Amino acid sequence: MSTSQEVEQESRFDIFQNDEGEILIMINTFAGGPENPRFVYDGGETALLYRNKERAIVFRKIPKGARIPLKSVRSMLIVEVEDKDVAREYTVPVRLVKDIKTYLK
Repeated sequence: MSTSQEVEQESRFDIFQNDEGEILIMINTFAGGPENPRFVYDGGETALLYRNKERAIVFRKIPKGARIPLKSVRSMLIVEVEDKDVAREYTVPVRLVKDIKTYLK
């Protein structure tokens, strides 16, 4: 991770799974659009969303019931919400890694 990248912790997020097994994560909106976003996950309680070159978002305390579904998908939908309205949505590939902590240093 470059030193110029801003890493923020997302304190409020919701994870949903539909009947087809697709995952949607709802988060607060951020300034600027996503550029080549990707979701990095190791199957534990922490994940990382690289949103663009300047911003990465850390998700902590992922519920146990969401961990296996998150490991089972190749991509997911991210929905950014502002004042209860959808600001933007985009598909993000999921990259499984051995240990997410190596990406958080």
